[in-house]
Amino acid sequence: MLDELTNLTMDLIRIPSTQYNPDALSTCADYIGQYLDRIDAAWLRLNHNGVPSILVMPRTGKVPVLLMSHFDVVDAPDPLFEPRIEDNKLFGRGSIDDKYAVALSLILVKKHLHQLRQNGRDQSDLPFGILMTGDEETGGTNGAQMALQQVKADFCIALDGGGLDKIVIREKGIFRLKLIARGKSSHGARPWLGENAIEKLMRDYFIIKGFFFDTDSNHWQRTLTISIVHAGKSQNQVPDYAEAVLDIRYTEQDDMMELIGQMRSVIQGEIEILSTAPVFSSLPSPFLDHLLSLSPKTVTGSEHGASDARHLMDHNIPGIVWGADGGMSQHSMNEHINLNSFETLYQILDQFLFRLRT
Repeated sequence: MLDELTNLTMDLIRIPSTQYNPDALSTCADYIGQYLDRIDAAWLRLNHNGVPSILVMPRTGKVPVLLMSHFDVVDAPDPLFEPRIEDNKLFGRGSIDDKYAVALSLILVKKHLHQLRQNGRDQSDLPFGILMTGDEETGGTNGAQMALQQVKADFCIALDGGGLDKIVIREKGIFRLKLIARGKSSHGARPWLGENAIEKLMRDYFIIKGFFFDTDSNHWQRTLTISIVHAGKSQNQVPDYAEAVLDIRYTEQDDMMELIGQMRSVIQGEIEILSTAPVFSSLPSPFLDHLLSLSPKTVTGSEHGASDARHLMDHNIPGIVWGADGGMSQHSMNEHINLNSFETLYQILDQFLFRLRT
């Protein structure tokens, strides 16, 4: 089984399905659809603002469990789209984030459909569905957020984080802000005639930074990262405009609108809200208890990043984030999945889903 899981993941890695390559995103969705056709599974392709998603469900009714993953990946040099195996690890862009989970979901559908048909049953008896989307890396607003409108499920496993030893039941929310500073241009040889917007931006940034403290050993508190800066047009000119993108991760203890109001009151520049995402917090569920009984060494915990699980809350679907082990290598030049953990995760989920049928 591990060979089948690995080979399918490698095929998917070879498709450079980034946000900058919409043709490849479409090609990846085509590949998934062709796989589902070969196993005679009914499926639905959704498209919203050019973003493809693939949904497989029982033919009618509410599904007990939904497996959610994504086939878009972050950009990478060409060599990362040629997978390789070393030291029982599969390397390549998307190996752990998140094409292994797409392969895992497809093979679970294949196996369980085959077993059902051997017993005179069909897809309408499938106790789970799978959703694979094409824009998780850019927020999921055209993928999971829209596709979940067509899903009725009692529980969702977002296969996009955690590890064999940890099921994620909380993830931080996101606020992305634009900090803007305006000055007055002048020649670089006569800076006293101008107002340097970069310097004003820097002053405002350090004022804002004072609202963030890293005093929790688990870091479960709001954090601030300045991620993009644009300023200046000429090397011999005092710039009259500067802007920066601020990436804020926050917890359930934060009132972000109140915090932004406080920031605005003490800086000289402007703050624009670019995007937001809510805190994800799992609801109690017997399905989670069942999973933990099958994997007794696994504990529940929190994660500082975010995933499409946040969209479950808008649709009142209880859920968790779980996955294989990849050494926290997501988005890195060393991205990989531990193949032993891949196989173990498959076995646990296979047993979990089988019990739903009995």
